[in-house]
Amino acid sequence: MSEWIVHIGTFLIQSLILTVLLVLAGLVLLRGKRSGERQPTLHVESLNEQRRGRTRRLRVAGTAESARKKLIKSLRREEKARRKHAAQKHGNPSPRVWVLSFHGDIKASQTEQFAQEVSAVIEAARPDDEVVIRLESGGGLVHAYGLAAAELDRLREAGLVTTVCIDKVAASGGYMMACTAHHIKAAPFAVIGSIGVVAQVPNIHRLLKRHDIDVELLTAGRYKRTLTVLGENTEEGRAKFIDDLENTHRLFKEYVGRHRPGMEIDKLATGEIWYGSEALEQRLIDSVGTSEAYLVERMKKAEVYTLRLEPPRTLGRRFGKAVSAGVEQAVTKALGMLEASGWQRR
Repeated sequence: MSEWIVHIGTFLIQSLILTVLLVLAGLVLLRGKRSGERQPTLHVESLNEQRRGRTRRLRVAGTAESARKKLIKSLRREEKARRKHAAQKHGNPSPRVWVLSFHGDIKASQTEQFAQEVSAVIEAARPDDEVVIRLESGGGLVHAYGLAAAELDRLREAGLVTTVCIDKVAASGGYMMACTAHHIKAAPFAVIGSIGVVAQVPNIHRLLKRHDIDVELLTAGRYKRTLTVLGENTEEGRAKFIDDLENTHRLFKEYVGRHRPGMEIDKLATGEIWYGSEALEQRLIDSVGTSEAYLVERMKKAEVYTLRLEPPRTLGRRFGKAVSAGVEQAVTKALGMLEASGWQRR
């Protein structure tokens, strides 16, 4: 009797979950159709204001309770005087720094959003403004990162001073983007370089042949398909594939050499990577330091703003992000457990 009740309860719970999923799917489709008319939201935040707010809170927290009221009044007077002074400088405004972020995956998926952010900065910036790009990418598809680098080139063409800050990694296509800047700053152990091209194509022709499976590959054009996954690869096709890789590498080297004329490009375009302090010696970068330290320094003389374009927050996007975050968390936890077990075995 108890087992029967358990089965009934399990069936009801599964039915309820299925119903909820169907409802969510319907809502996602409905919202997806309506969201076509919604526009991305532009978020602009003053890092100077954030820093001043944190400083005020820390000063209050570190003051005895008996003196806090007096300190708060003093801080309010200081803030009022600062705002009045800023208003009086309207005819001679402070320099501005616009901060953009680019976190690249293998497809440089953020490029479309990044391009719109670049357009917004170009339209609003004054000639003496600076654009700082916090860049993090290990590279990816050639055409994807070629486009991303071209978007960064637009800032130089608009006459704006650009600084790329690399805290973790800017390699391969990531370095292609970084080299477009007037100044490249990297953290001491940031990974820099990898000026090379790689391609890997699996081939299961012999496996198929062993099982008497034929694959017909029909092309029009001598080099329409050089290497294949299923068919038999030829020496001619392999040679052409390598020739294409070499040509892509040549274009990569020319692009970097044009933007970084002080580099010994033939010596450095070997696919190797260097850490920040080493990269400075090789002239791959211009200075060593973190993006946070650089922006704090700039805040002393300029108004620093972060700019971020956020896509419409549709139900489908939220649901997808939640699922993606759950999967990412599970994978990270699994990798952490494997790493921990590895240490335990040692």
